[in-house]
Amino acid sequence: MSSYIIEGGAKLEGEVTVAGSKNASLPIIAASLLNPGITKLYNIPNIHDTQITLEILKYLGCKIKKKHGKIEINSKNIIKRDIPEHLMNQMRSTVILAGAIIGRFKEATFSYPGDCDIWWILSPSIR
Repeated sequence: MSSYIIEGGAKLEGEVTVAGSKNASLPIIAASLLNPGITKLYNIPNIHDTQITLEILKYLGCKIKKKHGKIEINSKNIIKRDIPEHLMNQMRSTVILAGAIIGRFKEATFSYPGDCDIWWILSPSIR
């Protein structure tokens, strides 16, 4: 592991580029569904979870443009209110999209989120 030893008497200065956070990005992407227009996002990490979330938005009817570190989401013409199982079970956090869909359209259809056994513990009556 690298380390820095800083001894007093000299000024320390410089710049650091901060990478985007997955845990901040996913709810923000979901919230773009609440805007029936164009949402522009910057510094979204290009990782599996954000890619799956954007795939779900495309499935719902959003137009997605990626250019120079910017993602533009146009949710004006959403035509669906369901999240298919093959996308929903990719990760646990897909369930946050259900809240945004319900917030905008008052209804949503979705299966269990991926990799999550807690649903079986909390909801034995729906098995």
